[in-house]
Amino acid sequence: MDKNNALVVFEGKNIRRIWFNDEWWFSVIDIIEALTPTARARKYWSDLKVKLTEEGFELSEKIGQLKLISADGKFYLTDCATTKNMFRIIQSIPSPKVEPLKQWLAEVGHERIQEIENPELAQKRMKELYKAKGYSEDWVEKRVRGIAIRDELTDEWKKRDVGTEKEYAILTAEISKATFGMTPSEYKEFKGLPKPNQNLRDHLNDLELIFTMLGERVTTEITKNKDARGFTQNKEAAQEGGEVAGNARKDAEKRIGKTIISNENYLGLKKKKQIESLK
Repeated sequence: MDKNNALVVFEGKNIRRIWFNDEWWFSVIDIIEALTPTARARKYWSDLKVKLTEEGFELSEKIGQLKLISADGKFYLTDCATTKNMFRIIQSIPSPKVEPLKQWLAEVGHERIQEIENPELAQKRMKELYKAKGYSEDWVEKRVRGIAIRDELTDEWKKRDVGTEKEYAILTAEISKATFGMTPSEYKEFKGLPKPNQNLRDHLNDLELIFTMLGERVTTEITKNKDARGFTQNKEAAQEGGEVAGNARKDAEKRIGKTIISNENYLGLKKKKQIESLK
């Protein structure tokens, strides 16, 4: 399927979605048709919009009109919502099919409150999710540590007038390019990751994770020491931090006699393990 236009299936119904602004947007009409017995989904959505507005849901901010393919093969502007906002809309649909989703959302909300009160719970749940996917305990520890280092860096950027996600992405690309010779998008292509929403870091091996952490940690220290302000100065710090990690990577490769950069991804490694277990 085209990565920008895809279908997911729920209860035998096709749900159209599109990758936009780095996240999936779903057709509201398709969700309503899947979750309700109505034969008039557009009328249902029209009435539901009134209810949502009365409840304080800002439709103009939360709903976007994006071009999705229709049954006639042509593309038409269609009301779409992100996963987060789609869940909010679902909560206002009184249907038996919705109840399991509502219960799940309530449980997730309860867990989130617990995690705010005790951040260690969030880390524990994260580790459990990775282990359930088949990652090793050593890898999981590095991945979690890497998340903490990344958070420290983005917090520093936020304090230093780097204000947009686009700027964060550019700075991250500078670190990656200096560390590995590739931007994250190039790295994902190199590893053969098929889905646009797959997290590159979930497909890095131990050494790739370590040098990613090194680049970001050194960037944080350089940023602080230079008291970098604004995008341009922080970009210079990112390049320097990545260069430190890149030089360390090259030196390590000379000493161990092989490249650290690998085109293997978690999907391939998992398949390999499954094959080995059958032997």
